[in-house]
Amino acid sequence: MSLLSASRCLKCCLLRGFLFILISFNIDNHDNYDNHDNSFNLTTMTTLSIPISLPTLIIDRAIATANIGRMLAKARAAGAVLRPHFKTHQLPEVGRWFRMEGVDRIAVSSVSMAKEFAADGWKDIMIAFPVNLREVDEMNLLAARNRLGLVVSAPGVMPALAELLRAPADVYLKIDVGTHRTGFDPHELDAIKQALEQSARNPMITIAGLVAHAGHTYYAKSLEEILAIQKRSMEFLNGLKNALAPGFPRLMVSWGDTPSCAVATEFYGASELRPGNFVYYDLMQWQLGVCRQEDIAAVMAAPVVALHPERNEMVVYGGAVHLSKEQALCPQGKPHYGLMALLDENGKWSFPEKPCYVRRISQEHGVISLPAEMMKQFKPGDLVGIVPVHSCLTADLLKNETIFI
Repeated sequence: MSLLSASRCLKCCLLRGFLFILISFNIDNHDNYDNHDNSFNLTTMTTLSIPISLPTLIIDRAIATANIGRMLAKARAAGAVLRPHFKTHQLPEVGRWFRMEGVDRIAVSSVSMAKEFAADGWKDIMIAFPVNLREVDEMNLLAARNRLGLVVSAPGVMPALAELLRAPADVYLKIDVGTHRTGFDPHELDAIKQALEQSARNPMITIAGLVAHAGHTYYAKSLEEILAIQKRSMEFLNGLKNALAPGFPRLMVSWGDTPSCAVATEFYGASELRPGNFVYYDLMQWQLGVCRQEDIAAVMAAPVVALHPERNEMVVYGGAVHLSKEQALCPQGKPHYGLMALLDENGKWSFPEKPCYVRRISQEHGVISLPAEMMKQFKPGDLVGIVPVHSCLTADLLKNETIFI
């Protein structure tokens, strides 16, 4: 061995020895950390039977299945079929809860979601999002193996779809009943008739019916306003159905939005109901009066990362990329991004006597305002729950970080 090599070997041995002594010192003195005022004692952290270290959506199965049962009973009582919109949960396991109750048709919000649920055995799938002509090849593959529903929402789409569709599909016309996002104007009967006539160019197209989603019910100020929107919208749809009956006598009406489906008892002849948010509900629905607080089936668990008693704020790991930036108003009229809940060791949640809201969010941070007397109840490493303003967006963002209790 050369002198240089021997020198390097000696240095390595000395370094390894130093690291061994340093690590041994740290291990031997680890138990002494709890004697310090600024210690971090893991034994006093909120501990769940299911360990959670990241922002995680907790779904209470009992609450969700009860919500499913109530909506299904309501549809059956109205003589309608429930076609739940799976855009909220997006999970095969939750989809199977519906199947166990006898549901055999669903709506989804994208072609990719349709593929996922087709792979899980669903055979009757409506893609409730307007036809994206750039995905027609994938639609053809889906339609060749399943009963596929497609939605045309504006003039100019039907001719292109008639040219490109190669497999049988049910096609629905979306009617704008007041949300003004997309859809045919119910007063423009000529445009609607033209789209129906254009569909005849392709025998693969079966015109199935008219669909509507009254998204503006989410901004109603009262239950009475929600019901008024629903009644007025169904008048539009039934009027169109009657006007089109000579050429299309079997047109059905498909109606869907959680607020009206949850509170209405009369559905004015709708053949199917397509709500989605009802499976979890959320803060928005509760504040609308559409559901009870105990009907909310989804809460995001968020690790506490910092406390600032000087300004009565808690910082959690859970921000815009987990909750979205959907806002609601607290009773004082101030905007917020979610309501804090208290979690027990089983992941069940309850609410403090004084409501605590997520006042600010950034990409990963959530800042929760707490009353001064509550600050001492928490420490870094604890977990708190946050009821999302809009569960559909949170469920999508946390699709891969979801657990069931």
